[in-house]
Amino acid sequence: MHSLVMTVIGPDRPGLVEELSTIVASHRGNWLESRMSHLAGHFAGLLRVECPEEESRHLLETLRGLDDLSVVVSEEIMAKSEWPRRISFDVVGNDRPGIVQELSSAIARAGANVEELVSNLESAPHAGHPVFRATGSVAVTADFEDGMLMTALESLGPDLAVSLDE
Repeated sequence: MHSLVMTVIGPDRPGLVEELSTIVASHRGNWLESRMSHLAGHFAGLLRVECPEEESRHLLETLRGLDDLSVVVSEEIMAKSEWPRRISFDVVGNDRPGIVQELSSAIARAGANVEELVSNLESAPHAGHPVFRATGSVAVTADFEDGMLMTALESLGPDLAVSLDE
């Protein structure tokens, strides 16, 4: 089996995911995992599929032939992970320019690796002004001290609420 990781980006339209999944299935592919989103009228998808070696070239040609979609493919790198533990996080607070950069830098300084990050603005419950929220997970080594991550995230400011969960 040939394993592929790809990004698919283009104008969103009804039936797009069904069209992608039909193409994968018609090439005897197995859709292993994906993350998909609708952002400002565009579809953005990250997916990992497996298909027989003899089907992979034709699968990619078919996907790349779709109208208005950009498909970028990498062959999956299967390496033993040095990051055996995952920690989930939730950060909520006042929005400001550069907050995602500050968040990602704090995670890196703590010695963790961002595995998933979802961020958005939400309406504050009683005030109505936008509030920044980031959720996700980081990978850490077996001997990682969780307090290092909490300290790094809390150092971003007193207006941020931080929670961690393994």
